[in-house]
Amino acid sequence: QVQVVESGGGLVQTGGSLRLSCAASGSIRTINAIGWYRQAPGKQRELVAVITSNGTTNYADSVKGRFTISRDNTKNTAYLQMNSLKVEDTDVYYCQVVDYELGPGKYEYELWGQGTQVTVSS
Repeated sequence: QVQVVESGGGLVQTGGSLRLSCAASGSIRTINAIGWYRQAPGKQRELVAVITSNGTTNYADSVKGRFTISRDNTKNTAYLQMNSLKVEDTDVYYCQVVDYELGPGKYEYELWGQGTQVTVSS
C-alpha cells in the first residue's frame, strides 16, 4: 500500500525554525514532483513550495527567503526547512506527491498525506 506521511510539525515561537519531512512509502519507484501545501480552517489549501525530480523549485511569495524545499530521491522523501517563522505561518501542512511510478509504465497522478500541524506563537 502506498502512502505519504508528514512529520516534524509542532509548536515554535516567532522567529524559530522547524523542519518538516514527507516520506512516500510502498511500491513507489519514482516521483515527478513533491509539493508542500498549507491550509487553515475555512480557507483554501495553498501551495507553499514544490520541487521536481530534477531539483527545480518554486515558492509562494510569502515564504521566499525563509523556507527551503529539498528532496532525497533515493528515499522518496522531501523536506521543508522553515526559518524565521511568523504567526501567519500557523497552519496544517500537507505533502502532495505528483506523477509517481508504481511499476513499468504504471503511473498514478497524486497522493496526499494526512497533514502535520505547525503552530507559531507570538
